[in-house]
This record gives sequence, structure tokens and C-alpha cells, in this order.
Amino acid sequence: MSLGQLENQNPNVYKKSDERTATVNEEDDTIVDEFDQREIFDLIRDINDPEHPLSLEQLHVVQENLIKIDNGKNSLLINFTPTIPHCSMATLIGLSIRVKLLRCLPARFKVKVEVTPGTHNAEHQVNKQLADKERVAAALENNHLIKVINQCIVSKRRA
Repeated sequence: MSLGQLENQNPNVYKKSDERTATVNEEDDTIVDEFDQREIFDLIRDINDPEHPLSLEQLHVVQENLIKIDNGKNSLLINFTPTIPHCSMATLIGLSIRVKLLRCLPARFKVKVEVTPGTHNAEHQVNKQLADKERVAAALENNHLIKVINQCIVSKRRA
């Protein structure tokens, strides 16, 4: 999109979190280490926003406190907060988060990605699309769409 077409031309930009320092136990391969909020956050924090040269973390679209993980039930819920209530990119952002997690996490996890309640005008519709396995599968078969998602989830060096 060109600058004139951006929905949110001047988004708030936030400071990135410090890098996580690994503990001795986390580096010990003999100890079973469950996934935690921070580990999941680290997987999705550098996803690129589709409209801006910024990460989802820098825009506060994803935040560590909006991640709920239950290792016992193998379930993961990610809430994300669009920068504006009428963001047309919300479904694409949700798909990008979902694809990144599906590629990085063991297949045992059931991943659910939703808009943070009360933060988007079409929250119900976006959540319905993201929860519909057939719609998600069809979207991921679209060559143009998967190319855009791959551009969003490609790792860039942290600034």
C-alpha cells in the first residue's frame, strides 16, 4: 500500500521488550521445559505489520499478557489488538500469527487466535474467520495471500 492509502498513517510505536535471558534449567536438555507466555511471545513479537515497517510488538498488536497457554491441555489462545477499531488487516494479522505458531510449535497444540475483546468493529466476524478451519485452509492455498503472510512472518534482525 502507498502511504496515501494507509488506514493508520501515524500509529503509536512502543519500545521493544528486552531479550529473554535463558536460565540454566532452560539450557539443560535433560529437564522437561514447558512452553510459557514469554516463549510464545518471542515467537510472534517480530511478525511484521502488513502496512508499516514495524513489528506487531512495536505496535502493541501482540503483548505477552494477552497470551494464555495450557501445556496440560495443549491449548494456546492468542489475543491481538489492532491499532485502530476498523483495521482491514485484522484477519491477515491473525492469519500471520496463526501460521507462525503452527510452523513453530509441536502439532499437539490447538492454536486459537482472536481479536482482543472490544478492540475491533468487526471482532465477531474476524474471530469467526480465524476459527473456521476450512476458511483458514482455503486462505493458505491462495498463492498471493500466502506470499503476503510469508513476508509478514519472515524474521528480520531486531533493532
